Amino acid sequence: MNDLDPLSAFTSLLTGQGRALLDEVRDTEPAQELAVATRLRREYPVGLVSAALGQARLRQRAVVKFGAADAGRMYFTPNGVEQSTRASVAAYRARRFQELGVRSVADLCCGIGGDAIALARAGIRVLAVDRDPLTAAVARANADALGLGDLIEVREADVTEVSTSAYDAVFVDPARRGGRGRVFDPEAYSPPLSWAVRTALGAPLAALKIAPGIPHETVPAEAGAEWISDSGDVKEAVLWFGTGEAGSVRATLLPGPRTLVGRGLPDPQVRPLGRYLYEPDGAVIRAHLVAEVAGELDGGGLIDETIAYITADSLKDTPYATAYEITDQLPFGVKKLKALLRERGVGVLTVKKRGSAVEPEELRRKVKPQGPNSATVFLTRVKGAPTMLLGHPAPA
Repeated sequence: MNDLDPLSAFTSLLTGQGRALLDEVRDTEPAQELAVATRLRREYPVGLVSAALGQARLRQRAVVKFGAADAGRMYFTPNGVEQSTRASVAAYRARRFQELGVRSVADLCCGIGGDAIALARAGIRVLAVDRDPLTAAVARANADALGLGDLIEVREADVTEVSTSAYDAVFVDPARRGGRGRVFDPEAYSPPLSWAVRTALGAPLAALKIAPGIPHETVPAEAGAEWISDSGDVKEAVLWFGTGEAGSVRATLLPGPRTLVGRGLPDPQVRPLGRYLYEPDGAVIRAHLVAEVAGELDGGGLIDETIAYITADSLKDTPYATAYEITDQLPFGVKKLKALLRERGVGVLTVKKRGSAVEPEELRRKVKPQGPNSATVFLTRVKGAPTMLLGHPAPA
């Protein structure tokens, strides 16, 4: 076992000896790995020790996506940790399937099984398909580890050759990474987006997970498009077919969920800077729904026609944007900002930028904030002019 191929190395972790070793190395810190490996190699095969320590590292990385309880029981590959859906997002999507009356889903390009797990936990029967032998083995092990083996069938196969006619719905998550990193062309996905769309159109109901940066003009007319963020971070876009919402656009914010549906409003007008600045959630911006947020505010408008910051004179609570009270508006200039921060005793400075080439860390180094107070500075444009806006989060 000194030189195992990846699949054999993974399979060795499923043995009694492998599981025992995984428990032993569970909390190993990176700085301890060499010493721990040296000690364990006196008792265990070298290949098994390497596989266990590698899996322990992956489990630690996976906590942010799956939570400590699940990550500590699941199995991962490096690509699986990187590409898998965050558990909160997968659970939200599974609930949508459930609410649509879906009882069975063909999960194509299932990866390590994150979405299949969420679907099964929603009571949905899943066929999980992936063509990579190691990935399929990991997905199968995860279904068993979480007690979901009765609801999840894992099949090692080419998704383009699998019949989905026996299932209520199809979910496709094409690989969006290649040998050179992230893939931006939807036709370079594996399988291509065009194949996924044809498959979706042939199913009673379907959802396709895509990159959130997909151009709106490439969204099929038959699909409803949804952009999803979790705690302010945009995670993905989903194309829904067969839901009766063709052509719709929505932004969903987690936790919640809170969903903003597009109404086809025209772009907001540019207006003078008011007392409050609203920073829309990233999913709202990606979904091109800034106008819908501005429409919820009293006199809401843009500070610049190319910048997704909304301004208003009064404070109004909205889940779709974060409000800041603006105290100062300055033409861009590091010396002026440094003097103002010194005057206000600002030592904790949050730097946000939109429409500015200045990097936040570079600005912090130059202004050297010192003092007991905190502030937020926005590097942006106001009616085309480079501008700095100083303020702080508005009270809820």
